[in-house]
Amino acid sequence: MELGMIGLGRMGGNMAERLLRAGHRVIGTSRTRGTVEEAMKRGVEGVFSVQELVTALTPPRAVWVMVPAGQPTDDMLAHLADLLSPGDIVIDGGNSNYRDTMRRAARLADRGLRMVDVGTSGGIWGLEHGYSLMVGGEAEVVEHLRPVLEALAPAPDRGWGHVGPHGAGHFVKMVHNGIEYGMMQAFAEGFAIMSRKTELGLDLHQVAEIWRDGSVVRSWLLDLISGALETTPDLTTIAPYVEDSGEGRWTVQEAIDLDVSAPVITLSLLQRLRSRDEESIADRLLALMRQQFGGHAVRREGE
Repeated sequence: MELGMIGLGRMGGNMAERLLRAGHRVIGTSRTRGTVEEAMKRGVEGVFSVQELVTALTPPRAVWVMVPAGQPTDDMLAHLADLLSPGDIVIDGGNSNYRDTMRRAARLADRGLRMVDVGTSGGIWGLEHGYSLMVGGEAEVVEHLRPVLEALAPAPDRGWGHVGPHGAGHFVKMVHNGIEYGMMQAFAEGFAIMSRKTELGLDLHQVAEIWRDGSVVRSWLLDLISGALETTPDLTTIAPYVEDSGEGRWTVQEAIDLDVSAPVITLSLLQRLRSRDEESIADRLLALMRQQFGGHAVRREGE
C-alpha cells in the first residue's frame, strides 16, 4: 500500500521504516530538511513540502499525520484540507484530545475528506516490536487501511483494533496513558521505599530482575526499570522532575465529568506536578502554620 507520512521524527520515522520493511511505499516529509534526509537514508521517498507529498501520492490518497497535538495538528489538517481531494483519507496518529478529533473529523467531512484517529503506543521500541494501535473512524475506511495497520502492529491479529467512531481511538489512548501514569507511580514509590531501607542493603536492580519472572507485577515497565537500574544504579544523574504530555490531565478531567472515581490516576498526575515545584510555597506555608499554632521549629534555607 502507498502512504504519505507527515512528521518523520522519533515516532514517525520509525513507523515509516516498519512500513517499508513490510513492503509498503512511504512518501514522507517533515518540518526540517535534515529530518527528511535522514529518513531517505532509511528508504523513505522524501519530499520537502506537504504540497510535494500530496502531488506524489496516487488518489485516493492516505496521509498519516504525526505532528504535536493541539494547534500544530489543527494547522496541518487545515493545510491538508486545501490540498487533498474528496475521498482522500487523513490519519491522525498523534496524542490529540478526542474532542478535538471529533471536531476535526466533522470539518474534514464537510470537505469530502475521510478521517481516522489512531491512538499509537509503543514509543522507540515500536520499530522492532510493533505498535499498539487504537483506531477510531468509519469501519469502511479502517478496513481500507488494514494493510498498514497490520504492518505497524506487533502481528496482523494482535495489538490493534477498530474501537469505535471518530474520537474513540484517541479516547482509548488517553485512558491508556492515564493508567500508565498510575502504574509508573506505583513502581516508583515501591522502589523508593526499598531504597530508603538502607540497613537491609537491598540491590534494587537484583530485586527488579527477580520480579521480572514469575511475579504478578512482571511487565514491560519493570523490564525498563531493570535496565535503567543496571546502567544508573544510584539515579543521581537524573533530575527529580517529571513532565506530562497532557493525556493524564485529560483522563482526570474526563473522570470528573463522568463522575468516575479515579484516585490513583489523579494522584499520579499530581505527583508529576509536585516534582516541578522547586520553591513549593505550599510546603513553606505548611511549616509556618505548624510554627504559628504549635511552636514547632522551622528549618531555614541552608540548614
